[in-house]
Amino acid sequence: MSYGLNVPALFRRAAELLDKILRGTKPADIPVEQPTTFRLVVNLKTALLRADTVAGTKCEFRLVRVTTAHE
Repeated sequence: MSYGLNVPALFRRAAELLDKILRGTKPADIPVEQPTTFRLVVNLKTALLRADTVAGTKCEFRLVRVTTAHE
């Protein structure tokens, strides 16, 4: 299991900031930001091997967006 930053979202945000800079905004005028989306990755095979019981016949995992209080 791994919990970390959503790298594609970081690259998109970096591109937006670069666009602002190229359009004339001074880098010092751009506020510092914290990541707002994160990703939880679970190795399904390992999780099933370690599980005591498995309910149902279909396992589904979805990426859930985690937001901070700033959004």
